[in-house]
Amino acid sequence: MEITKELLDQMNENGVYETMGIRIEKANDGKAHARLRPPPKICWPFPGQPHGGVLFTLMDATMAWAVLSQAEPGQNCATISTDIQYTNPARGDRFTCAARTTHRTGRLGFVRAEISDAKGQLVAMGQATFRIIEMDFVRA
Repeated sequence: MEITKELLDQMNENGVYETMGIRIEKANDGKAHARLRPPPKICWPFPGQPHGGVLFTLMDATMAWAVLSQAEPGQNCATISTDIQYTNPARGDRFTCAARTTHRTGRLGFVRAEISDAKGQLVAMGQATFRIIEMDFVRA
């Protein structure tokens, strides 16, 4: 499926992404890239550090877009399992996530991702399995 800038702009306007400060920047050829600019209200329990669940959501969303970039029109995906390791404290106000599909079968996508802070330090890494489902996620 071709992931256009217009489609990403439309999908980035959802309440979850906007509340958490997530923006999917590109997705193509089994890869996706996103950024996180967490607002202070989600930096809990430590000021200046987004909650681990926010990083998990960033990673899950980015990995899903990597899978979707190889999907056929009319397909979507759902997370089956995710494993994440937090390697360093996530301090700061800018993070990036890069994801890539490592293997694909007829109905499954396997993805790895890393989240880095503004200095390029790895703060989390993970992998996930996604189920490819027949469901158009863009509805008129």
